[in-house]
Amino acid sequence: MSEKTELLYGLNDTPSFLKSTTAAFQHVLASFVGVVTPTLIIAGALDLTAQIPFLVSMALFVSGLGTFIQTKKIGPVGSGLVAIQGTSFAFVSALILAGTSVRSKGGTDADVMAMLLGLSMAGAVVEIILSLFIDKIKHLLNPVTTGIVITAIGLSLIEVGMTDLAGGFGASDFGSLDHVGLGLSVLLVIILLNASSNYWLRLSAIFIGMALGTAYVGLTSGITFSHLANLPVFSLPSPLAFGLDFDLALFIPVALIYCFSAIETAGDLTANSLFCKEPITGPVYLKRIKGGILGDGVNSVIAALFNTFPNTTFGQNNGVIQLTGIASRRVGIFIGIFYIFLGVFPLVGGLLQAVPKAVLGGATLVMFAMVAVGGLKILTHQPLDRRTSLIAASSFGMSMGVMMVPDILSQMPPWLANIFASPVTMAGVTAVLLDIILPTPPTEAPTPATALPASNTNS
Repeated sequence: MSEKTELLYGLNDTPSFLKSTTAAFQHVLASFVGVVTPTLIIAGALDLTAQIPFLVSMALFVSGLGTFIQTKKIGPVGSGLVAIQGTSFAFVSALILAGTSVRSKGGTDADVMAMLLGLSMAGAVVEIILSLFIDKIKHLLNPVTTGIVITAIGLSLIEVGMTDLAGGFGASDFGSLDHVGLGLSVLLVIILLNASSNYWLRLSAIFIGMALGTAYVGLTSGITFSHLANLPVFSLPSPLAFGLDFDLALFIPVALIYCFSAIETAGDLTANSLFCKEPITGPVYLKRIKGGILGDGVNSVIAALFNTFPNTTFGQNNGVIQLTGIASRRVGIFIGIFYIFLGVFPLVGGLLQAVPKAVLGGATLVMFAMVAVGGLKILTHQPLDRRTSLIAASSFGMSMGVMMVPDILSQMPPWLANIFASPVTMAGVTAVLLDIILPTPPTEAPTPATALPASNTNS
């Protein structure tokens, strides 16, 4: 099917119920894996296995609620575009580090979750405040710094994906050929489908790859679903089920990532506006960007309230708008309803819990690598001159250095070590500082934030 270039239904049009439902389902198909995967990764890394069905349900529920708010636009909150909200990959590394710190002190599942949710809620306030001044600090959050941070996010997550591909954290047969072969097979299927000329195969590549990998394990080795017997068929959300906790040293990396997540959202909403034939400059556009970033912050507060992790605006559904030619807000509202419906059925989370780790690793490995590639695309949005190359090289060197040799921080005060232990934080701090310190050649002009391409970090 060739891609459509003209809109059939604009932002304020109202397609029929059937067309709205069909378009909304396509958006859900494009974003579903991205919504639930960060939760599966964080829960797996922190041994929160017993909580996975509940956490996945909450992730789906909040995605629906957040998408409704972002699309409907309630007062100043929301962009008013068909912008799907979902759990952000950007925070995975920082939250795993924070949870590991709590575990190392003997913390229970509830202690770990309370800390992660407290940090997420406090960090969301940073993004809410930032949204009010985003136009005044855009010179610091330019394609160079943003591209570096997004690339660092992808690179830092590759270790997590590869660990799952080999069997998962703590697996007794870690690295066995069965795990590695399965994971690589899933990876190959996803790559081949993504290379297809059929748009729908590309759109569903990750979903199909995971489904085929899981089916193979089910047919050859069997998959147990005994844990489903203890799950309720229907469950209403339970706010603050784990409570909230806070630690300043663990908070700073999370707060910094919220800052860079804001500019990523600006890029995704710019692309969304473009596909919806809406302005990408001027006061209407700027108001949408501010409202969208504010929506991200408010939705992340709601996410913490409902026991899930920070939310952000997704970029992968922009292609669905372009293909279907439907940019109607009504579709965005239908997407929100779909996700809310899925979120009140814990069975969905229980089924996802049964996905073998190697299958998840094969899928996420390519997803994380694509995050890094997306960051590089933003970074190369302007020429890689000597100044930009120095900033990028230094930032990546410091970022990957602390990830590969974490003991370099062993002599620092614990609070400072916790801040710089995150490779994403290290990359962001280094990039911003060097961007301020190193003079810009007279012939160069900083690229405005309005020109940022969609980063698609969550694809």
